Order: sequence, then structure tokens, then C-alpha cells
Amino acid sequence: MRRLGSGFHIQDALNCREAPHYRDSARPAQVWLQRATPFVLLAITALGGFLRLYQIGSKGLWLDEAFSVWLGWQPVGQMLSWLIRIDQHPPLYYLLLHVWMHLGDDAATVRALSALCGTLTIPVIYLLGRRLADEKVGLLAALILAVSPFHVRFAQETRMYTLLALYASLALYALARLVSGYNVSGFKLSKPVTPDVKPETLRWAWLGYVIFTAATLLSHNTAVFFPIATNLFVLGLHLVRVSGRHVAGFRPGGKPKTSNLKPETRFLRNWLIAQAGVLLLWLPWLPAFVIQSVGVYREFWLPAPTWRTIIGAVGAFLSDFLPLPPAGACAVGVLYAGLTLLGLVYFRRRPAHIAFLLVIFVTPFVGEWLVSLRRPIFYDRTLIWASLPLYLLLAAGMCQLRYRPYTLAAALMVLTVNALSLREYYAHFEKEQWDDAAAFVAERVEPDDLILFNATWVQIPFDFYFRFYNRSVAEHGVPVDLFDRGILEPKMTKDDLPRLRALIRGHERVWLVYSHDWYTDPQGLIPPVLEEELDLLDRWDFYGLQVQLYGVR
Repeated sequence: MRRLGSGFHIQDALNCREAPHYRDSARPAQVWLQRATPFVLLAITALGGFLRLYQIGSKGLWLDEAFSVWLGWQPVGQMLSWLIRIDQHPPLYYLLLHVWMHLGDDAATVRALSALCGTLTIPVIYLLGRRLADEKVGLLAALILAVSPFHVRFAQETRMYTLLALYASLALYALARLVSGYNVSGFKLSKPVTPDVKPETLRWAWLGYVIFTAATLLSHNTAVFFPIATNLFVLGLHLVRVSGRHVAGFRPGGKPKTSNLKPETRFLRNWLIAQAGVLLLWLPWLPAFVIQSVGVYREFWLPAPTWRTIIGAVGAFLSDFLPLPPAGACAVGVLYAGLTLLGLVYFRRRPAHIAFLLVIFVTPFVGEWLVSLRRPIFYDRTLIWASLPLYLLLAAGMCQLRYRPYTLAAALMVLTVNALSLREYYAHFEKEQWDDAAAFVAERVEPDDLILFNATWVQIPFDFYFRFYNRSVAEHGVPVDLFDRGILEPKMTKDDLPRLRALIRGHERVWLVYSHDWYTDPQGLIPPVLEEELDLLDRWDFYGLQVQLYGVR
């Protein structure tokens, strides 16, 4: 069989694989898999949907979730104003939540939007796996995503992370269609790519890439690393091609084939136009992005990342909440690492696929780490879309085992590990108990009491539940009332103590809802001042917060 300089089979060889006589002589197992694929994918998607909806409303909303709901309640104009002034996120998720909340604002309903986005990502990663490899890789990648405890967790939070993963997966699928449609730089598929690709098909792929990349950017500000990753991949391959290195369509040390140069040039031109389209859609948010970025640069709560932080993020992708001792967790990590390496071996004859997966996986890690050298922003949940190429490599690694019992054993191992992690998540993962704390205070509060909140914005999750008890009582934040300084988390200083003393005078009983004090009251100023004026009558601990009652004995 004739080969090109890079070792890739020519397109005719690919077409022969899918010729009618080849399909007719395919093994029965392969034919069965092709026929059963829609039903298997439906079952996997249903499993993922069930895991994301199971016990979705059993835990109360925690601080960030309640803030999402609070923003969802606001009129759109005020929502955008609050986002720019006090938040660090773009508006797309909050706008969708604003519409979604017409169905209700209880915990299960508002979280269901995230569950829906997480479930829809499952068939998309199948399509991406099939586009890069075949149905088997696509189905295994979909299964890994469906049972991922990391993705299940954030599918049960009223936050934007599964929306971010969904849009990124759609943009990646559109990119894979585009690159394979032009057969750019040796990016070939298990299925044939006909030289006369339908123009309308590619037009839809271009439009999808532009829209979904812009939507990714408008889902989270750290998604700026997504177009950086895709441009590194595409422009990198183009540079490799024009430099004459050993890539499909080139003779070693020679000039590019004229027949292959024209599609590449046309692709690069269209690619640059697509980047302009993405920028045009994102441009209205750019001034707000700059304002929010300046605010994060001035002060942000995340600690500087370490190597343990980075490794922990990868471990969370693989099986968050794994209830094993260190030795067992290391053994599981070794097995996952082995499957990942086998995945690279699976794509050894398609280096462009390896570049695609590795660039998409590595770029956001490196990008967030580099930014964190000046202002820490590294956070595993913001990297959620980087888990998708990792799952595809794991799926390819299972297929590289070739011997079917080995593949089934590897899949069973992944299912078992994730089942243990999911059991740990459902049974033991806790969220801040604002629902219990609000109910507790509502049963004991008196009309002349005062309720103080040390972190100011923790008043939002407390009042989300306190409103149901119809208690009329004065509430104030310290050092200032909610958002009075135009920032989300003002810190308590000694200059704020006179206001605190003025607030508690005239009240015989004062409740202090004390939470996130490590950040908002780092010097521990509030409790001593209260104890100077009143006696500490009692203290109750809830997960994530403490309720203290001061008064006259």
C-alpha cells in the first residue's frame, strides 16, 4: 500500500475500508454494534441523566448557588449591572437561569438547568469520539462522562460549570468536523472524508464553531483559554504543514503538493474569519470583562496553586470523592495513567488527533497556572471542559486493549471506581446548611431581635430560606450592609467597629450568623465586640456556618 511521507495512509486506502464489500464482510459483532449504537447511547444518556437528577434537591442551596438564584430574580438590566459591579462571571448562565426560574425557584428546579446541560453533553462527547475515532470510542467516552462524579456534582449545582462544558464540547465537535472536512494537516478519521465535502455542511460547522465558542466565552471568564487552545492547535498544524515537516500531504524535504495546498489556504482564511466572528459576538462583554478582571487582580480569595492542587484537579476529573486510602487511590491513579498512555498509543498513526486532545487538555491548566503566578485563579471547576479530551483518551485506551475481555474489564474498573465515588458523594458530601440554620433561628427569634451577618452576602442564602417563615426582624451586615461598598465580600477592620457598636445598642438580643470569617473577619473582631456589650448566651454549629446568640442574662 502506498504511503505518504508522514506514514499516513492515502485517502484511497481510507475509502477502501468503508467500501460496500468491506462492510458486507464485517464481523457480526461490528455490525451489531453499529445497529445497537443509538440504543446504547440512549441508555448511557439516560443513566447520566438519572445520576444527575438523583437526590438533586435533597441538600440546601449553598452560598454561591443562592447568589445565582438572587441574580436570577433580578430584572435583566439590574442583573447585568450587579454582575459588572460585584461578580466575576459573564451573563449567559444567569440569563438562562432567569428564564428557567419561571418554572420555580426551589433547589431541585434551579439545579435542574445544570443537570440538563450536563446530560446533553453526554451525546456530544459521543459524537466527538466517533468523529475522532469510531463508535466504540465514542460510546466509552460517553459512559465515562455519564458516571463521572465530578460532572455529577456540578450538574447538581446552580452554577454555570456544566453549561460551560456543554458549549465547549459543541465547539470542539464543530472544530473536529471542520478540520476533518478539509482533511487539514493529516487530521483523518476512521470514516472516509470525501474530497467533495458539501459546502452547506461546512457552513453549518463554521457557524456552530463561532456561536458555541462565543457561548463558551460568555459562560465563564476563564474560558478565554478555550479559543487560545483551539488557535494553538489549528495554527500550529498549519505552521507544521507550511514548514514542510513530515505531515500528510508532504514529501520529506520537498514542497507541498499543489492539490493539497488550496484547501489548507482556504481553511486558514475561513479560520481567521471565524475568529473575527467569535470576537464580534464576545465584544459587547469585553469592557465588563476588563472591569471584572481588574477587580479579581486587586483581590481574590483563591490561594496560590501548588503541584498538589494541579494533580488534585486531574484526580477530581477521574474520580472525585474516591473513598480509598492513599495506597488504593495511587493504584487507581496508576491504572488511569496506563489507560491514558494506551489512548495515546491508539492515536499513534494520527498525531494530529493527539495534538488536538493534548492541546485542549493542557492549555487551560497552563493558562490558569501562569495567571496564578500574579493573581491565583486556578480552580478545578473552571477547568471542567478540559476533562473532555481526558475522557476521550481513556476511552481510546480501553479500545487499544483490543482483546474484548480486557476492554470490558477496564470499563468495569472505571464503573466500579466511579460507583464507589458516587456513593460517597450522595451519602456524605455536604453543602452549607443555610436551610437548617434559617429554620432554627426562625423558631427562636423575637420581633425586637437583631440579626447580624459577618460576611454580608451570606444574608442572601440565609434569607432565601428565612423568607418562608414570615418573621419580621431587623437584619444588618457587618462591616456594611449588603453591597453598600459595591464589592461582594468586604473585610472587617477596626475602623468598622464603631458602626457595629451602634447597631447593637438598644437590642437586648443579637443573633450573629458567622460564616466565611477566615476571609471577611480574618482578625476575629466581631465576636469580642459583641461580648463587650452583651453576654454570649449560646452557640450552634451548622455545616459551613455558626449561629451565635448574644443577650442580657
